[in-house]
Amino acid sequence: MLAPCPSRTPDGLKPRWMGHFCGLCLELRDDAGQFARLTTNYDALALSVLVEAQQGDDAHGRNAGPCALRGMRRQRIATGEGPRLAATASLLLASAKIRDHVEDGDGIAARPGARGLAGVTADRLRAKAALIGDSIGLPTAPLVAAIERQREVERACGASTPLTDVTAPTEAATAELFAHAAVLGGRPENAAPFRAAGAAFGRLAHLLDAADDFDEDAERGAWNPLAATGSGVEGARTLAKGALADMKAALASASLIDETMTGLLLDRYARHAVSKTFGSTCATYRRPERHHGSHHETRDDHYRPRRRGFWAGLCSFAVLCCTCQLCCADHYEGPWSGRPREGCCRDACDCCECCNCCSCCGESDGGCCGCGCSCD
Repeated sequence: MLAPCPSRTPDGLKPRWMGHFCGLCLELRDDAGQFARLTTNYDALALSVLVEAQQGDDAHGRNAGPCALRGMRRQRIATGEGPRLAATASLLLASAKIRDHVEDGDGIAARPGARGLAGVTADRLRAKAALIGDSIGLPTAPLVAAIERQREVERACGASTPLTDVTAPTEAATAELFAHAAVLGGRPENAAPFRAAGAAFGRLAHLLDAADDFDEDAERGAWNPLAATGSGVEGARTLAKGALADMKAALASASLIDETMTGLLLDRYARHAVSKTFGSTCATYRRPERHHGSHHETRDDHYRPRRRGFWAGLCSFAVLCCTCQLCCADHYEGPWSGRPREGCCRDACDCCECCNCCSCCGESDGGCCGCGCSCD
């Protein structure tokens, strides 16, 4: 959800964003091993940023050596409890995702002989998350319980189930992670607003993921909360905009020394993610219309992403990293999904095109045209 957007990131903030990203990656390496760096998660950076926002100039950092992912340049990176909290979240998210594949028998677990290995990997990542959590005073057992409750909620879900019931376990887990950022930042009075912001963040992330996968899940016959509850993409759009407003209001009530990076990630990037996923009345993005059975269909209408197994995807990921395509390429194929992706540091970005047709975009409430993306 919080993938970087060059057009929306002032030049002065790009090194700070990279500092948190590299800080998380190196924290995973140091505390959980080289393999754990594959779990580096953009959304988890919000936790590191929240801790720093409460500490200001007292935030910990150090100078890191050259790395291929940043063009062999040195970088000032975030260190300390913020990146460790983000690392805990990244490992738990990766473990939960792999465990879902194991229980569903799809994804990386669909390959012969891969299911057992995937299960062991999920357990190992969860154990490492627990160790890092213990080092910062974060009990991970309640978080794991909330994550595991997700499957029970999905099994009991029906057409009359409110969509918010489905997102509740995710909200609970992210709320506690955000609240602990207040403890680590030395501002326990921020726990309540951070918990509210975390719940909104969790709801938003769940809705965006469900909306992104809606068409693909329908084609595969896979379970999707928007279809199961009958809410559809439009219902998710309404809840997503409400979650954005709730998160902004909660963070506004918190006591922060430096709001610069929280505004970048949890406002600009989050609003861009909503606009990119759901589109708007003035946005250039639209979900593609399909004309099944029409003689106008072309080869592209029958295209399906080429999925890779776990080991093939891992090799592809290594190639993308070593050649800097993950950060610099305009377009590349996802290492496992085969779906088109865009490099995080590419020079061009179309995220503000929706503002070209309406001069009043960028108001505090998302703009009078309702596109949800500002031009600031």
